[in-house]
Order: sequence, then C-alpha cells, then structure tokens
Amino acid sequence: MRAPSTGRTNNRRWFLRHLQLLPIVVLAVGALVDYYTSPHFSGEAFYTAAPMAAAALLSLRATIVAGISACVIDFALLTHFGYMGDSGGRSELAAVATVSAFAVVVNRLMYYSKVRLEAARRISLAVQRAILPELPAKIGPLRLAVRYRAAVKDAQIGGDLYSAQDTPYGVRCLVGDVRGKGMEAVKVVDVAMGVFREAAEEESTLVGIAARLERALRRDRERRTGPERTEGFVTGVLVEIPHRGDELRLVNRGHPAPLLLHAGRVHSAEPSEPALPLGMADLGSAQERTDTLPFPPGATLLLYTDGLTEARNRTGAFYDPRAGMAERDFAGPDALLDTLLAEVRRHAGGRITDDMALLAVTRDSA
Repeated sequence: MRAPSTGRTNNRRWFLRHLQLLPIVVLAVGALVDYYTSPHFSGEAFYTAAPMAAAALLSLRATIVAGISACVIDFALLTHFGYMGDSGGRSELAAVATVSAFAVVVNRLMYYSKVRLEAARRISLAVQRAILPELPAKIGPLRLAVRYRAAVKDAQIGGDLYSAQDTPYGVRCLVGDVRGKGMEAVKVVDVAMGVFREAAEEESTLVGIAARLERALRRDRERRTGPERTEGFVTGVLVEIPHRGDELRLVNRGHPAPLLLHAGRVHSAEPSEPALPLGMADLGSAQERTDTLPFPPGATLLLYTDGLTEARNRTGAFYDPRAGMAERDFAGPDALLDTLLAEVRRHAGGRITDDMALLAVTRDSA
C-alpha cells in the first residue's frame, strides 16, 4: 500500500522540478510577444514577472541572472523599436531593473525564512524523539509498528502519545490522547510518558501503572491555571502482553476501544466497565478493572487515538477502521498501519483535523 503515496511524491517532485523552468518560459514568451506584436505593445509585465518567479523558486544566483536577463532583453527590444531615446522607454527599463533588484531582496527574505523553518522542524523532531520513543521493531515473538501524524502541518508532535517497552511483567504499551492542543498538551505528554516509563518497570499490575499516572496528572493539573486546571485529562489504554501464554490484559481509561484482528475477523475490545479518563478519577468511585483477552499467534492488536475514527469525508461520515481491516491479510503491523493511513487520508480527502497515533502489535505465528 505504499505505491499511491510514492506515486504522489514522484508527481510532486516532477511538478516542482519543471516549475523551476517558469522564469525562463516567462522571459521567452515575453520576448516573443514583445517582438512579434505591435511596437506600441510592451512586454514589461513578463520582464518583471520572471525575476519575481525566480525569487520564489530558485537560488540567489538564478534570481540575479533572471533579473539581468530581463533587463538585457527589454533593453534590446526597446533599442530595436527605437524607444530607448524617449522617457517612456527609459522608464520601462528602470521599472524592470527596480523589480529585478527587489526580487533579489525577496529571495533573501524567503531563504532566511526557510532556514528558520528548517531549524524549527529540527527542534520539533528532537522534542518528539525525546518525548515519544522510537519503538523496537520486534520484542520476542511480537512485531511492533507505530505511526504518528500531527494535525498541524509541519508539526512533529501534538497531544497524542504512545509507548511500548519490554518489562519483567511482559511487553507493556500505552496509547493516549491529551485534552487540548499546542504546547500545553505537549507538556502533559511529557509528564505521562515519563511516569509510564518508570511505572511500567516497577508496578506489578496495569492498575498500579494507571494509579501512578493518575496521581502524576492530577499533580500536574493542580499547577495549571485556566481550563486545564479543572478540565485537563488524558484518555488512554494500557496493555500488557505477558512473555508466556496467548493472552493480553487491558485497562481502558475513557479511550477508543482497541481492535483485535485474527484470521480476517475484527473484534472491538470494549472495556467490561467504562472508566473515567486519567486525571479525573476523583470524580467517580468505580473500581479499576483489568480485562483479559485472547491474543493467539497470528493476531494483531491495534491501538489508536480518535483522530483515526473521527476523520470525516465530505458527507460527514466517520472513517471506520474495522472495515479497512476485516477480511484482509496483512504482511505485518507496518503494512496494516500504512493501509489504514492511506485509507483514512483518502476517506477525508487529505484533510486531517486531529492528531493521530497508531500502534500495532502482531504475535508471530511461529
């Protein structure tokens, strides 16, 4: 399922590569129109457009060359038609030269803006790698894959979180969604990830990990002001896959139910009892429940955030990942996630309005 994405990327590269010829085309068209039309018709618009197009698409040297070429062509044609001797011809050439010089300034401004943007992207990527780990592709008989898509264009991290690590109690995973967006949400992600990494190694049960997360998020919420102090919470699913046996354990705190795929059939792992999101347990008195489900060889567990299921098409219909998984055979968790991402993007027409985190775990048939 990588082919459509690769095809779009190649088409985009082809278009951008040929778009760089635009200044040359504009100059050539301007010269031909100026030469073969009435002497009273001026190609000044073409001669000013060419260096500005070069400023947006090409390097500083190419922009200077485009500006000089525009001035030389305009001067040659003005001389050919005998207009260099009057004020109109000189004014036209001065205008072309002025716009060409301004194009150089624009090119430099765009270059420095691009440099700052690239620096911001590198910083964002460093923050993502520091907070959200790069998961191992395989832990024992389990194969893992993760995909993260931020709703904000060019962003590397948002309010969704994921983690998976091998512990003395088995492979433990977390997928969650922080209420809110922006840097405040990223701060909460940092808190939750730090607590999970430590608690997953120390707590003997998923309920214990959830309790640690609950206390940490409540402490963090109390230090905040505004709506985050009273409304801050994290929905999440905790998973434990023991080293032995063919089962897994789940604790769901107000999060979309994971999906289990086995032999072409999809099962929604709904919690036996609903629970409040992490950080809001003080509003209820329900006892934490751990659900145990079969996880036989060949099965795949999909954890995801609501950015996947709340993606809408033009008619307002939500995307259903179960329809994209049922009656299909995937080579592994990577193939599954790539398929879902391609389908949800196609379903939503490329409009992603919410962060999206997907974590898939497959137990090898062997």
